[in-house]
Amino acid sequence: MGTRWMVRKRTFAHVLGVEDEGADPVVVLSFRSEGEELEVLRRAGHPFFVLGWGRDAMGMVLDDPDWDEVAELVTESFCVLAPKKLASLVDRPSTAEP
Repeated sequence: MGTRWMVRKRTFAHVLGVEDEGADPVVVLSFRSEGEELEVLRRAGHPFFVLGWGRDAMGMVLDDPDWDEVAELVTESFCVLAPKKLASLVDRPSTAEP
């Protein structure tokens, strides 16, 4: 089941443990992405993977994550689904002033 974070009744991040027969259990994060970043993530390989649903849905295995990267991915995921006015209020790492 895991834990979901939602905006407008749509999930922008979901963390859950996954157990697959014959493999060690892992914790994964699903999130939304768009544009060039989405294309880069689709080609990146481990720890990223393409989910089988949603044109903008990606997954990440959280085995040894860079937590700053996770924070950026979750922030961007929120902005993909949030109303534009609400998303414009978010301090995004890529647009934050130094």
